Amino acid sequence: MYRYLIMLTIASAVGLQAWATLFNNFAVEVAGLDGRHVGIIQSVREIPGFLALLAIYVMLIIKEHRLSAFSILLLGIGLGVTGVLPTFIGLMFATLISSFGFHYYETTNQSLTLQYFNTEQAPWVFGRQYSIASAANIGIGLFIYLVSFFINYSQTYMIIGVFIVGVAAWGFSQNPEQPGLALQRKRMILRKNYWLFYFLTFMAGARRQIFMAFAVFLLVKRFEYSVQEVTILFVVNNIIRYYLSPMIGKSIVRFGERGVLSLEYASLVIIFLAYAFTDSRVLAAFLYILDHIFFSFAMAIKTYFQKVADPRDIAPSMAVGFTINHIAAVVLPALGGFLWMLDYRIPFIAGACMSAVSLGAVQLIKIGKSP
Repeated sequence: MYRYLIMLTIASAVGLQAWATLFNNFAVEVAGLDGRHVGIIQSVREIPGFLALLAIYVMLIIKEHRLSAFSILLLGIGLGVTGVLPTFIGLMFATLISSFGFHYYETTNQSLTLQYFNTEQAPWVFGRQYSIASAANIGIGLFIYLVSFFINYSQTYMIIGVFIVGVAAWGFSQNPEQPGLALQRKRMILRKNYWLFYFLTFMAGARRQIFMAFAVFLLVKRFEYSVQEVTILFVVNNIIRYYLSPMIGKSIVRFGERGVLSLEYASLVIIFLAYAFTDSRVLAAFLYILDHIFFSFAMAIKTYFQKVADPRDIAPSMAVGFTINHIAAVVLPALGGFLWMLDYRIPFIAGACMSAVSLGAVQLIKIGKSP
């Protein structure tokens, strides 16, 4: 299962990064879209995240590892056809298809990792996945940069799409199942004793949206970072994440989820407040790198759930958790944008407050480090 998930994770990372790298330029230069169109497409892109819980019912007719491969297939098809659909409706359709693929793969990937690897192995596997994904991000970024001198957008989309579809085809040819695993419930699961997992998942999604919506915007709007400078920060982030992610996984095993998450949220309080009040261009970039590093700490929320959950609840709970995580994706960018217009510091102060609340919540985690 490890090799299976690593291969599909590479394809998922390539697809997501290719979309993020090419979409805005393609939308403006080829499709002729404006900010209103792009905003609508970005909102449509989050719909599959909301609908991740429906993966539970899809698994009534298809095995979970097959759903993972099928999700990668959708991602590849959606990305591949993007270049031949240079219209508002066409881009919205292609984005929706590829987004279903990405979000459903993320849901099943988390579930399969927690099912197939024990409490000592799972943090390490998540760490390796994040590390490999970072390397894939750098690789596809370099590929797009190099081929942009020779081929057009449509050809680039098609080549990357064919690669992802090829990985999906490989996935369909594999059978990584292992006997003896707990049979997963095929219905939506909401349990009172999982409330802390739900709460931390929602707060992690909210924090992530503040980072994604406003951190880079702050660098560009207030500190006038160029595209080249933001690209350098992206590369630095992924290089650091490549080396640190496995270490974060090991630290969860050694120090436990409460210790790792406490470090994350205590640090985020400081980072968000520094975002709000810094006048230093260099410090803002350093904060962006630190903030990005702490993304990987969120794996501890999943491994915490693995330790407290009924093994039969993992698949449906990961789907529900993914939906909860994406509630903030629709609400916060719009609300944060309004607050930014009042004072750009308000979204970051709100992020610091949410991090402080999360810091208090993780103290309720009663499990310790892995034996």
